[in-house]
Amino acid sequence: MTKQNDNAHWMSGNEAIALGAYEAGVKVASGYPGTPSTEIMENLCHYDGVYTEWAPNEKVGLEVAIGASFAGVRALATMKHVGLNVAADPLFTASYTGVNGGLVLVCADDPEMHSSQNEQDNRNYAFAAKMPMLEPSEPMEAKEMLKTAFELSEDLDTPVMLRITTRIAHVKGVVEQGEKKKALPGEISKNPSKLVMLPGMARQRRVYVEERMNRCKELAETAAFNRIEEGDTKRGFITSGVSYLYVKEAFPDAAVLKLGMCWPLPEKKIREFAAMVDELYVVEELDPFLETHIKALGIDCRGKECIPNQGELNTSIVRNSIDPDSKAELFEEVALPMRPPNMCAGCPHRGIFFNLSRMKVFVSGDIGCYTLGFLPPLSAMDSCVCMGASVSIAHGIAKAVGEDAHDKVVSVIGDSTFIHSGITGLINSVYNESASTLIILDNRITAMTGQQQNPASGYNMKGEAASQLDLEALCRAVGVKHVYKVNPHEVPETRKVLKEAVDQKEMSVVISEAPCVLLPEMKERKPVSYFTNQENCVGCMSCIRLGCPAISWTTFAEGEAEERGYRKKQKGISKIDEILCNDCGQCASLCKFNAITRKEEK
Repeated sequence: MTKQNDNAHWMSGNEAIALGAYEAGVKVASGYPGTPSTEIMENLCHYDGVYTEWAPNEKVGLEVAIGASFAGVRALATMKHVGLNVAADPLFTASYTGVNGGLVLVCADDPEMHSSQNEQDNRNYAFAAKMPMLEPSEPMEAKEMLKTAFELSEDLDTPVMLRITTRIAHVKGVVEQGEKKKALPGEISKNPSKLVMLPGMARQRRVYVEERMNRCKELAETAAFNRIEEGDTKRGFITSGVSYLYVKEAFPDAAVLKLGMCWPLPEKKIREFAAMVDELYVVEELDPFLETHIKALGIDCRGKECIPNQGELNTSIVRNSIDPDSKAELFEEVALPMRPPNMCAGCPHRGIFFNLSRMKVFVSGDIGCYTLGFLPPLSAMDSCVCMGASVSIAHGIAKAVGEDAHDKVVSVIGDSTFIHSGITGLINSVYNESASTLIILDNRITAMTGQQQNPASGYNMKGEAASQLDLEALCRAVGVKHVYKVNPHEVPETRKVLKEAVDQKEMSVVISEAPCVLLPEMKERKPVSYFTNQENCVGCMSCIRLGCPAISWTTFAEGEAEERGYRKKQKGISKIDEILCNDCGQCASLCKFNAITRKEEK
């Protein structure tokens, strides 16, 4: 956040939403880190008077916020789009119970899949769950819209969803600071006919939900964030979110109906706008959500027949989709060098995947930075579906092929993901007598989304000491008899343990314990690195096969090996970049020729 003046700040959308939550008087906020939503909670935790926490998963986070709302305070839940799949169960019932204090769910979609395994459009959740959804176009509007969402929630007795996308979450804009609403104290008030969703009560609340949505439709007609912007009526556009900005840049003179509430839709306003223009276009990213519902009103419009339904839009795509002959290049494209993703130098996961790549096993992977174990040269992951699925998928494969199968099945999961939704898969595997092996990659942090704390790290969201989950004790408590611990940087020793675990005839767990190299305490260590004694290098390439970005390879030209005093058939030598090296020692543990030595041992 950069300050512009006393009341204006240069903020990202996520920072602006955090400020909006503070100004709205939010008292309790819970979420699970997931790009592009993570920074909302990371900023909100610094505001006084707001209780914030990282929950084990999105379902728990939403349920915490629902509980706080039941106690009469304003509550916020945050997550990325796939996280809402995990939280869908309480979401749909919360639509029936309604709220006491305002309840808002911020959901961040990820068009183009910058950091996600799918590209789902969560506007469909608002439609299915029968609750209003707001969609801002820039940071200042995101802040104000969040505050409006809390007012709507309390006025209509409903949870409200605020949908952002990656561009809104991370784009910067000028945000004006407003007045803070005083947070109400929590108070327990019993009202079982409203909050206990047995079928009899749920049927009564179902009627209320429909009445509520009708009231919400009326409100959508007069809401300030649903507005008609006059212009050339030869061609008109209905749009929302970041797509609104693309339309304004591509067709600055056109008439536009900007929808800040993307569900429910203002039917009268849409009909009014459609009657004003000669030709109507609906511009939106991903699904034809607006287009489908507008066509259901009997209104003729064009949308996904010419505008892509995959990936992000931009000004040029919008312009060229609607005017193909324009060949607009509104932004100069800069050719950037390829930068394939890779695990960090010194990453503890590398030693595990190096070993797995040399074992005859099927590796069921999971969501995290360790998913990069799929890439060459490690190439040690064979499936990856969603958070926590690795354990259950491995169990399913093991049951399908039987205990006598030649290939064994191994699941790999991070500590945070294991806590998120892997524990139940392990319980199932033990209960149903699986013969698979689970490897828990415990790097003491939620690394992929930026080193957030989790129940196994020993610290809470603010970095304060907290109860630390004992992963070994948990595994034994659910019935795992064979639990091993390894230091993944000791590569040969780790392989011996992995082999023993995989050879077990019942469920086994290997806990790989080594901290993420990006943790502050790791960065603050005395700088020590490894270097290559090139006179001892025989070119076996064992260290190169680790795929560490700190290790490079120089290929010899014909005859160069003998000229430089190496073996005649040696193809080249390795070299360690001592600046990139993070002192993990994996390469040294593999080298049998004393060609890799710690710098302090020179």
